Amino acid sequence: MIARVVLEVVEPIKQDVSQLKSDMTEQKQAISQLQDDMAEQKQAVAKLQTNVSEIHLILENDVRKRIDIIAEGHLDLSRKLDDALRIENEKEMTILRVTKLENEVRGMKARNGVRV
Repeated sequence: MIARVVLEVVEPIKQDVSQLKSDMTEQKQAISQLQDDMAEQKQAVAKLQTNVSEIHLILENDVRKRIDIIAEGHLDLSRKLDDALRIENEKEMTILRVTKLENEVRGMKARNGVRV
C-alpha cells in the first residue's frame, strides 16, 4: 500500500520532470537558433561596414576629384562666356558707331550738295 501511495505521488513528479526536460530541450534549441541568427546578423553587419567603407573611399578619392574637375571646367566655360559676351558687346558698339558715322557722312554730303 505504501508503494502504491509512493507511486501515486512519484508518478506525477516524474511526468512533471519529463515535461520540464522536454521544455528545456525546446528552450535549448530556441537559444541555439537565436545564436545562429545572431551570428548571421553579425556577418551581415560586418559586410555592411565593409561596403560603407568602400563607398566612403570611392566618394573621397574618386567622386570628389571628378566634381573638382567639373567645377574647374565650369569656371573655364564661364570665363569664356564672359569673354564672348564682352566681344559681342564691343561688336554691337562698333556697329552703332559705324551707323552713326554713316548717317553723319550722309548728312554732310546732303548739306554740301553731294548726291549719295
